[in-house]
Amino acid sequence: MFNMLELSSLTTAGTAIAASLLLVVSATAGQDPTSEEPAWVSAERGILENHVQLTFPDRFSRAGEAYFSPDDSQIIFQATEADAEGDEADFYGMYLADVVRDDDDRITGIENIQRISPRASANTCGWFHPTKPNKAIFASTVVFPTDSEPPGYQRGSGRYRWMFPPEMDIVEVDLDQADGSVDSLRRVIGNPEAYLAECSISPDGRHLLYCSLETNLGDLFVKDLETGKTNRIVQAEGYDGGPFFSPDGKRICYRSDRRGNNLLQLFIGELKFNSEGTIIGLKREFQITDNEHVNWAPFWHPNGRFLVYASSEVSHRQYEIFMIDADPGNLEGSTGTVKYGTRNRRLTHAEGFDGLPVFNSDGSVMMWTSQRDGSRTSQLWVADFVIDMDAAPTPPRRPYGGGGDR
Repeated sequence: MFNMLELSSLTTAGTAIAASLLLVVSATAGQDPTSEEPAWVSAERGILENHVQLTFPDRFSRAGEAYFSPDDSQIIFQATEADAEGDEADFYGMYLADVVRDDDDRITGIENIQRISPRASANTCGWFHPTKPNKAIFASTVVFPTDSEPPGYQRGSGRYRWMFPPEMDIVEVDLDQADGSVDSLRRVIGNPEAYLAECSISPDGRHLLYCSLETNLGDLFVKDLETGKTNRIVQAEGYDGGPFFSPDGKRICYRSDRRGNNLLQLFIGELKFNSEGTIIGLKREFQITDNEHVNWAPFWHPNGRFLVYASSEVSHRQYEIFMIDADPGNLEGSTGTVKYGTRNRRLTHAEGFDGLPVFNSDGSVMMWTSQRDGSRTSQLWVADFVIDMDAAPTPPRRPYGGGGDR
């Protein structure tokens, strides 16, 4: 999970310490059907195909960080209404929507969009409970946050600013009763003096993984929801965040600013369990990237052998999505060889920001946040994920738009 990201501001060098209306679009979303095919369609052919835009600027001035429900019938995401004023224009709300499919079971849009967070609250990092179909969790201030300056690019300082309001706690909502009210939310983890967010739940539903700033650093914690015990499992210099469980629940991925240089790198940790099955720490940690770029928003492919993530490798003005090996060597499809940090491959090829990639349950569809619709606003997209992940990487393609400034 990730901080309160103002994704529409990612056009200048920076870092991340980081509807009821039916929406149906074609593969050339936002384009006149008689116009020439966008360059990114051909550039991504064989990687991502049948692109569909899910959210639009007439409804949301920005939308992002979406995740599928376990049965792929819904998505949860954060967004700001296009007509929002005052406080509502500054903070993300948390939204739920039903996925619409055609007769071939291909996603064509979303409908029944519903806000599930209170008005004038700051929200991020929504996640469906993997074993309780009607439950979702997300981070919310519930009330107006003390740290109320909006996130994003600050013209005065020329730097990026991310929100870490101490009121940010992790809450749960019963989706059958979700109405956007304070009373519909139940606090799962709270600390009145520290930001808590970036949460996800283990595949078996037992452990809640999250980031806390209670030590003034971004450390990773796990709460055993059966015993109530909480353990800090990643404690290092710099901000560690954006954690997710591997599909088998034995590893986690995350990003870290270990060197304090604002160049985020990706890590994988092998989890350590006690005799009662509680996660108590890491057995081993592996660094997956080590370069001069901002690498963040890692997410597992359902086969557990690859990560997708966003990076400034092309340009700080053009974040793109990449895929990299994360194979422990003992999974179905593995060759028996550990492959961590090899075969880095670029997936997206459009101008503007592309990031926050996630998959549906079988990995056949990738959903992400993009600015490719021409409005330069951050919106949600999906596409069929058709790349042969085990094939040898092809030579790097010339970046769409002529490359960038590194």
